[in-house]
Amino acid sequence: MTKLIDTPPAWLATCLIIAWLQSHYFDLGMSLDYGITDLLSAILLGGGIIIFFMAVIQFRRHQTTIIPHQEASNLITQGIYKWSRNPIYVADTLILAGLILRWDAVLSLPLIPIFVWIIERRFVIPEENRLRRKFRADFARYEKKTRRWV
Repeated sequence: MTKLIDTPPAWLATCLIIAWLQSHYFDLGMSLDYGITDLLSAILLGGGIIIFFMAVIQFRRHQTTIIPHQEASNLITQGIYKWSRNPIYVADTLILAGLILRWDAVLSLPLIPIFVWIIERRFVIPEENRLRRKFRADFARYEKKTRRWV
């Protein structure tokens, strides 16, 4: 049960629930409700969804696991992975930011860096350590060439 709870989608869902509750019950009269905010929200959400699916396509093409804490069978360095070693987590962060803006959950904006910090500590660093051990020189080259986030 704890493996199901300790997954990036569960952390994202938790942050989204907190933001939604904050926006509906604890707004304290604060708002960023402007036309530009709606546009920015749509760009962040759309970009997050597109990046997510681009990354999933690469996982399918390379026939490796998308599940955190599992051993990868292949190192993905192509497609969206040329620009970020963690595009799914980038996508999750964009979706979180987009929905916080969409819901006008101003007080929930600090959830964005908190989410990134949790994801990096719980998933990114352990995943990269596994890849470093398994793919040694290939991962070292990839790590030098491609940034962790963007």
